[in-house]
Amino acid sequence: MTDIMRAVEISEPGAPGVLKLTKRPIPQPGNGQVVFRVAWAGVNRADAMQRAGLYAPPAGASDLPGLEAAGEITAIGPGVTGWSVGDKVCALLPGGGYAEFVATPAAHCLPIPYGMDLKHAACLPETCFTVFSNVFSRGALQGGERFLVHGGAGGIGTTAIQLAHVFGARVFATAGSDEKCKACVRLGAERAINYHSEDFVEILQGEGGANLILDMVGGDYLPRNVAALADDGRLVQIAMLKGSEIKLNFAQVMFRRLTITGSTLRPQSDLAKARIATDLLDSVWPLFNEGRVGTILDRAFDLADAAKAHARLEASEHIGKIVLKVSGE
Repeated sequence: MTDIMRAVEISEPGAPGVLKLTKRPIPQPGNGQVVFRVAWAGVNRADAMQRAGLYAPPAGASDLPGLEAAGEITAIGPGVTGWSVGDKVCALLPGGGYAEFVATPAAHCLPIPYGMDLKHAACLPETCFTVFSNVFSRGALQGGERFLVHGGAGGIGTTAIQLAHVFGARVFATAGSDEKCKACVRLGAERAINYHSEDFVEILQGEGGANLILDMVGGDYLPRNVAALADDGRLVQIAMLKGSEIKLNFAQVMFRRLTITGSTLRPQSDLAKARIATDLLDSVWPLFNEGRVGTILDRAFDLADAAKAHARLEASEHIGKIVLKVSGE
């Protein structure tokens, strides 16, 4: 087998066109790592931010984009137990998913759910790690609570709606078109709000306020989110697409006993991510195995067309996840 692989690199910070096919050495597994042949790779906002020069990889991570993928293990590093060459996995990656082979900590790998192909499994890791850790661990969502997720038709949103619904929450979602709102309702939202024509603050206040909001918009959404929360409500911020410098009347947070928190996934320690993987295997993977939740796949592109995939992502035309075909069928 050749020791060279195809990959897509960021030739310079910029628009989607800076993504270029290249050749790279096949990575070797380090201590506690596996290497797998990538069949399909997920496409995420974090990839687009890295491409634009706004989200540098952590120290020691590959400079190639790609934070999730699915494929077949080809090599195992020292100290790895529980996996064998030939096992099919999906995995959260430190980077490098836009390539034919990738190395990642073995503890960040998960088995393919029953009956699911690798194409759909590549949609799982980034969204499931993000949603479970922020909605259920950090956000402490409980059955019967009112939950609002912004961007309900995206990869994070479609996963959050399904999991919150299955765990018994009342789910509300915002989306940018009537078609996307209908998709949110099909997935389990009792009310989908077209943010071009409706005011989510007014609607949530009419329901008594949201107990938990998951937001990736930021900017002027922050004071509106605070207004949409119920007393003792929680806001979890996972991205700031509209900016991070905001004016907020913090007295409302104090008087109404609100909690504002947030996180990003990629900079967290390997141990923290391994703990999330264990939680997913225990609490979420059985739902996939039973067919109670699933992946929503928007469109697949060939690896060489990664720029087109990024253009679709940034145009917000998608419902669900976008994937790249690397060596998959």
